[in-house]
Amino acid sequence: MVKLLEELMEGDTAGDPMGKGKIWTRRSTRTLKKECGDRGVSVCATTVSRLLKDMDYSLRVNRKTIAETRHPDRNRQFEIINETKKYFEDSGQPIISVDSKKKELIGNFRNEGKAWTKIVNEVLAHDFRSQAIGVGCPFGIYELLTNLGTVIVGTSYDTPEFAVESIKIWLDEFGWKRYPCAKELLILCDAGGSNGFRPRLWKYALYQNICKVYGLSIRICH
Repeated sequence: MVKLLEELMEGDTAGDPMGKGKIWTRRSTRTLKKECGDRGVSVCATTVSRLLKDMDYSLRVNRKTIAETRHPDRNRQFEIINETKKYFEDSGQPIISVDSKKKELIGNFRNEGKAWTKIVNEVLAHDFRSQAIGVGCPFGIYELLTNLGTVIVGTSYDTPEFAVESIKIWLDEFGWKRYPCAKELLILCDAGGSNGFRPRLWKYALYQNICKVYGLSIRICH
């Protein structure tokens, strides 16, 4: 049986060429079971799995280990961000880090976490969108100078307009009270999503709804 498996996997085996590590095959146990049956050998997939382990095979998953080519200015990018942050910190100008969060169904659904209580809070067994009151789209705003955070929750989609409107709400409710003399605003954000570096509407909406309205200069660092 072992000899038959080795013959079947001869062209689909990979692993350590020095023979010191585990080896693996691209074929599934069900495929090997069928091929054994075609050769007149009746065997179940469980037995094939056990024999593969005895033959020093193992299950494998993809591992992200291959680094992409290092850009010569990669470190300089973060140096510029740190220099810009220091300039704003020294001048007392506001710095915010923004990010859209995972959408959540609004309704009687299960949430992670525990709470001290005398009774169990019963929730729906399944998280079906059709049973939700709506969908919450949180947008987080963190102030680096004050270590304070604000979350604006939308009920539609994570769009550049929503991201800008969230920042505008933060400015009206908290920003101007904490930074009454602000002339510049530094926004730190990742490179994707509604506030990514690609969407032109993100920058255009910032200019139209904040820069022009308040006379505020905005810098963005991705």
